[in-house]
Amino acid sequence: MRIMGLDVGSKTVGVAVSDALGWTAQGVETVKIDEENGEFGIERISELVQQYGVTEFVVGFPKNMNNTIGPRGEASQAYAKLLEDTFSMPVTLWDERLTTMAAERLLIEADVRRKNRKKVIDKMAAVMILQGFLDRKQL
Repeated sequence: MRIMGLDVGSKTVGVAVSDALGWTAQGVETVKIDEENGEFGIERISELVQQYGVTEFVVGFPKNMNNTIGPRGEASQAYAKLLEDTFSMPVTLWDERLTTMAAERLLIEADVRRKNRKKVIDKMAAVMILQGFLDRKQL
């Protein structure tokens, strides 16, 4: 039983999966998407679901700092609904405010070059989203 964490952007989806015990999150990859043309990377997500034996999803839910839901939050809700309809698995929306900024800060501290940060930032954000969810479940 593994959980997949997703950081949904307008051009990419960062993917992370939990270990089999549900204690730690590991980054898997960044899937390219094209919202404008209705390409959401579901085929690749499906392959990863099969490969890792995923039974549940956690989707980052970017609320505004005043707790309202903006366009990116609505896009995450739509993506969560697409996952539910496609895979018939539980999907949890997880508050991800400041996750991408924290991931970038971590990569800067690790002295990762800007060009390389862009390649892994969404995957790292997905790890942080999933790890937050896993940590909360352990309480």
